[in-house]
Amino acid sequence: MDGPAVQIFLYKDEEQSSSLLLQLNGLRLEKVLTDVSLCSDGTETPCHRSVLASSSPYFRAMFCNNFVETQQTQIDLKGIAPPVLSSIVDYVYTGLASISMDTVLPLMQAASMLQYGRLFEACSSFLQEQLSPDNCLSMTRLSEILSCESLRDKAKEMAVKSFSDVSASEDLCELSLPELMGYLEDDGLHAEEEQVFETLVAWIHHDPLSRRGAIGDLFKKVRLRYIHPTYLFQFIANDPLIQSSALCAELIDSVRRLMFSGDAAVDFQPLWAAPRRYSCHDVLVVVGGRKNSEQTSREALVFDESAEAWQRLAKLPIRLHKASYVALHSVLYVIGGLTTTTKTHQVSSAVYTLSLKTNQWRTAEPMLTPRFAHQSVSYLHFIFVLGGLGPDRRLTDSAERYNSMFNQWEAMAAMPEAVLHPAVAATNQRIYVFGGEDVLQNPVRIIQVYHIARNMWSRMENRTVKNVSAPAAVVDDNVFIIGGYTRRMIAYDTKANRFIKRADLKDRRMHHSAAVLDGKVYVTGGRRVAGHDVIEDSDGFECYDPKTDAWTSKGTLPCKLFDHGSLTLTYVSTHGKNHG
Repeated sequence: MDGPAVQIFLYKDEEQSSSLLLQLNGLRLEKVLTDVSLCSDGTETPCHRSVLASSSPYFRAMFCNNFVETQQTQIDLKGIAPPVLSSIVDYVYTGLASISMDTVLPLMQAASMLQYGRLFEACSSFLQEQLSPDNCLSMTRLSEILSCESLRDKAKEMAVKSFSDVSASEDLCELSLPELMGYLEDDGLHAEEEQVFETLVAWIHHDPLSRRGAIGDLFKKVRLRYIHPTYLFQFIANDPLIQSSALCAELIDSVRRLMFSGDAAVDFQPLWAAPRRYSCHDVLVVVGGRKNSEQTSREALVFDESAEAWQRLAKLPIRLHKASYVALHSVLYVIGGLTTTTKTHQVSSAVYTLSLKTNQWRTAEPMLTPRFAHQSVSYLHFIFVLGGLGPDRRLTDSAERYNSMFNQWEAMAAMPEAVLHPAVAATNQRIYVFGGEDVLQNPVRIIQVYHIARNMWSRMENRTVKNVSAPAAVVDDNVFIIGGYTRRMIAYDTKANRFIKRADLKDRRMHHSAAVLDGKVYVTGGRRVAGHDVIEDSDGFECYDPKTDAWTSKGTLPCKLFDHGSLTLTYVSTHGKNHG
């Protein structure tokens, strides 16, 4: 027969290990059973060989192999000062270490040599707490000397995130060429490209004789696509350093050719295609329009994706009816419109700009012709303004463009046909104007195409086009025409010259606005046709994903809005700040 089951109780004494350590430390301080002394600069620290061997691979190897130290009662530890050695021994016997700015470096070096990994990392954590934009570059260098990866990673992360502050420091000019290249090619660098250029110039000027030859390699790290053309062609191109380098001059010439004629050197394409740095965030901005059916709105709103909420920006200086809205070089432009502040309602040629960086409105160069109910679109360094109603309140076929490189407006070829409320998009060196209506409010079934480099228009009859007061949005080579007195959305494939039907809108929509953010189309506000053909204003906020051909609701706008602008702006997040 089986005997009774044996019960086993596993007892764990929580205090045993700490009590043992305390007892051993007591024995050490009383020099009881100590069998080895660690010596430094004439100072002896008695210890237990077994405790040292148990605490570190360094001492284990020393005392447990056939090294000469196995027999010695005194071990000389060169290069470790007595107070540091005393701290290390205290740590071994108590698990406690006092770390300060005065002691951290020698303690860290000793911990590394004697292979106390956790103490080494504790010193690293202490240094990481002291990191600032002023010292992060020298801390990076220190981390290399100490072979401390955790400190190096944190110091580099701070240098990248605080690059605006770091680039002004003396330490930056002391970087080696590979170190500087490492920062400039980092996708996560928190800096505007203009600042990247100024940093490399300052670095070269610190030691021009030996560093001048690096200008070509460094300049390739500047993402020229995201530099304001005025800055590029009037400031950078005239810099003596740049002019002295054939490669730099060639790169700038490639940008110039691309902007003026649409083609550039083949070997320049990979540089042009370099992505925005991760610190650049695109945000959706909604501006102007008519609010809650009542009056023209002066509000500008930015959508905070992380909080899924709308934040208010500075208000437009003036109320404008049927102005046009466009973004260029991360600046918001509000162009023309009908001023509603005076009894006479002037047709305006004024241009107002807003940058997320300053959150202040400024006036820019006015248009050549006052107009309202017109369309605007940006491409490369141009803003194109098309048609609308002129100073005589009549429909016009005139068009003009703003050249940001020279800060001036210039007339361009007139449109083949004057239309009101067409859908307008720019891609592949062309401006596409879809549909709209004529003076008698009849839909116009044509596509008008403007060839930017040649300043020429062509027109195509197309029965598919029947949109009025619908926005257009470009994703890849497709132009999406969204609603316009209809629920229908169609995509025009510019390469294949054909239309493809896409998922319908929920309601018949018009006078709404659309913008592209991260490859998706965001549609805001407008007016919708409800039951019994009643037209009502909308505060709708929807997102369309071309990959899934599906719409999702993103909530609502803070108010009902139509005839407004909806566009994406880029801001550079700096360390500890946002676009606010």
